[in-house]
Amino acid sequence: MEQVAERGPSTTKHALASDAEPIDIRCRDGVVLRGHIWRAAGGSSCGNVIINPATGVLARYYHYYARFLAEHGFDVLTYDYRGIGLSRPPRLRGCSYRWRDWGELDFDAALIAMHERNCELPLLVVGHSIGGFLPGLSDHAGLIDRMLTVGAQYAYWRDYAPAHRMRLVWKWHIVMPVLTAVFGYFPGKRLGWLEDLPAGVANEWSFRGARMERSHPVPERGDVIARFDAVEASILAVTVSDDDIGTAAAVRRGLSYYRHAEVAQAALEPSDFGLDAIGHFSLFHARHAAGFWLDTVLWLRDAVNPWPQRRDAEALATLPG
Repeated sequence: MEQVAERGPSTTKHALASDAEPIDIRCRDGVVLRGHIWRAAGGSSCGNVIINPATGVLARYYHYYARFLAEHGFDVLTYDYRGIGLSRPPRLRGCSYRWRDWGELDFDAALIAMHERNCELPLLVVGHSIGGFLPGLSDHAGLIDRMLTVGAQYAYWRDYAPAHRMRLVWKWHIVMPVLTAVFGYFPGKRLGWLEDLPAGVANEWSFRGARMERSHPVPERGDVIARFDAVEASILAVTVSDDDIGTAAAVRRGLSYYRHAEVAQAALEPSDFGLDAIGHFSLFHARHAAGFWLDTVLWLRDAVNPWPQRRDAEALATLPG
């Protein structure tokens, strides 16, 4: 069996953006996001796909996958959240951008942009890590037809894999907020962990509790829950057994907010792909084009779950508080 070491996005080669069309997306607060449109091969699209990155991960990390989906008949949008990559402002220190802004403003604008391209096509979302949870924060998330999420969660520390929990707590909930306070932003790139993060994003991650809505002001919490309730999309949520962040418990916690969505959870193993390790990032590496990537086309194009037998046995269990 092939051994693949867990590698972060910064160490992976990226598909050339010259394969795609640059696009600017204006959010309702005036912030402009930058991304790329990957057009369906042959000019006839079977659906519009938005790829939502993980926290601190450049959109270009997903370019190979976006190009793969385009080759299989989709129009695909990749974009950087505010404060990241091509959407990073000249000065990040003191920047007020928050995690919630990525869902309420950034994803919302991306969703509208893709819907307006062709409202007759299915509107599909691929969300990695926080990118699979953010859609529920959008006022227009009811437009989504199907979602594929990979390790999607909102970083509640008790859901980290027990064997790695203390290491991750030290890294993301002690070191990150301290450095964020010192620098005015999180210097993740300097540490070789992730991209730099706006202080608001880093602090929402570091201090997130068991209930996501409690990080919002009390008068806004009911509206937050109502937005998630408006999502009636079909969701296929993928977990991998050796993902120490996007554990099955963490993913179930996030999915519990999508109360009116049709949800299935696929619990995969590295051995399913002839590997000893996958972790939190590896499924978006190009080595998975003939396996996992091809399987995802069945879900995105045909609404067919390619792993029906791999359902998480606890997917409908009541979550601990």
